[in-house]
Amino acid sequence: MKTGLVVDNEYIYQDDKHLTVLKTSLFFANDGFTVYDCKGEVVFRVDSYGPDSHDAGELVLMDAHGRCLLTVRKKRPSLHHRWEGYLGERTEGQKAVFSVRRSSIIGRCDVAVEVYGNPGEDYQIEGCFANRSCTITNAEKQSVAEITRKVDASTNVVLGKDAFSLWIKPGFDAAFAMGLVLVLDQINSDDYVDQDQVEVYPITED
Repeated sequence: MKTGLVVDNEYIYQDDKHLTVLKTSLFFANDGFTVYDCKGEVVFRVDSYGPDSHDAGELVLMDAHGRCLLTVRKKRPSLHHRWEGYLGERTEGQKAVFSVRRSSIIGRCDVAVEVYGNPGEDYQIEGCFANRSCTITNAEKQSVAEITRKVDASTNVVLGKDAFSLWIKPGFDAAFAMGLVLVLDQINSDDYVDQDQVEVYPITED
């Protein structure tokens, strides 16, 4: 299996890949992320994108050395929390390569991903990102990536939600997957801040 959208060939693996995603601040929502592999080496990072960047609605995914891989940008206005993805650092007039939107404002928990320029390459994200439990599936309903709670290997204790696991299946671009995580985090944050919150994901007991 290989996705038609490739952000960077470096992040397409031949075997299952386990990444640990860590929020880099516990004081403000959406301050940033650092992503590690199983050896503890940094794979991706998103520097602080506090209130100013959140209002701008644009986030940049970088590699460990600060090279821009992918920009995700909120489309305004958008009733369905539509976001679009751009290769590298977005420039004026650049065309998006994919879009992400909630399938419905109310009544459903699905998030739909459309890849531009490649008809039939669509993805669904189902589950509860707030509880760090999501599955990304392709058009054939095959799982290509999963988001799960992180378990400490030495104590077998489930860690807090600021550290979670991103499992990548062979052939699926991990940079693309992490871009989708950024969008999910923003959608979840927007819903949480909204005092008249519409439940996008079903909330379950831990």
